[in-house]
Amino acid sequence: MTGSPPSLLTVEDLRVTFHTPTGPVRAVRGVSFSLGREKLGIVGESGSGKSITGRSILRLLPRSAEVTATRLEFDGVDLMRASDRQMREIRGRRISLVLQDPKYSLNPVMTVGDQIAEAYRLHAKVGRAAARRRAIEMLGAVRIRDPERVYGLYPHEVSGGMGQRIMIAMMLIPEPDLLIADEPTSALDVTVQMQVLAILDDLVTTRGMGLIFISHDLNLVASFCDRILVMYAGRVVEACRASELHAATHPYTRGLLESLPRIDDDRAELPTLRRDPAWAAE
Repeated sequence: MTGSPPSLLTVEDLRVTFHTPTGPVRAVRGVSFSLGREKLGIVGESGSGKSITGRSILRLLPRSAEVTATRLEFDGVDLMRASDRQMREIRGRRISLVLQDPKYSLNPVMTVGDQIAEAYRLHAKVGRAAARRRAIEMLGAVRIRDPERVYGLYPHEVSGGMGQRIMIAMMLIPEPDLLIADEPTSALDVTVQMQVLAILDDLVTTRGMGLIFISHDLNLVASFCDRILVMYAGRVVEACRASELHAATHPYTRGLLESLPRIDDDRAELPTLRRDPAWAAE
C-alpha cells in the first residue's frame, strides 16, 4: 500500500498584518492548506485576503507587512527562513505569478517576444538565438497564431486576451513547479476567458504543475479547479472539493452561491448576502 504523494506547498497558520498610521490591519488570519500537483481555487470577495495569501508565498509584500506562519514550505524549502538570494532563485524559476491585467505587467517599450525571451535567459542562461526560438515555441504553446509575427509586436498592439496569453507564456517559459494565477481572466470576455482557462488546464496537466487560481467567480472556479478554499475577512471559512461546492454548508458560501443569477432562475430578485460578525471570529 502506497502513501499519498508529498505536498508541493504546505501553509500552516499564515498570518499577515499591515501596520498603518491608524493601527494594525490583519489581512490574513490563520490560513492553512496544502497543495500537490493539482488545481486549487481560492475564492472570496474583494478584501478577503486571497491575493495577499498568494503574494505571501512569494514574499512579495511591502515592508509594512508583518508575515508569520507556523510552516510555509515549498518543496522542502522553508520560505519563511529563505534568504533573499534563495527567493530570487525560486521566483519565476520554481514559482511563477500571473496577474490580472497584462497592460500593467508588460513593458510598453519592449516587444512581447523580447520580454518572454528575457525571462527565459534570466533563468536558463542561454544565448539570444536560443531564447528567441524558445519564446516562439512558448507563444505557440499558448495557442497564439503566427507566433513569429506576434514576437515582434509591442503590448499596445495586442488584444487583452492575447496579452494574457503572452503573460502566461512568460511565466511558464522557465517551467515552474507552481503557478499562482491572480484573477487572470477577470478582464476578459467570457469566450476568451474559457480559451485562457483551457490553455492553463492543458499546461498544468501536461507539465505536472501545481496551480493556485485566485478568483471571485465561484462558478468559474468550481468548473476549473480540483479543490476550493472560500475566504472571508482573512480566514478560510470553508474547504471542499470543487465538485461538492453545491453542497457547501457555511452560510457565507451558501449566501454567495444563492446570490448568483441562473438562466433558469424564476426569482424576482436575487437575495442579498447578509453577513454575520461571527464569521470573522477565529
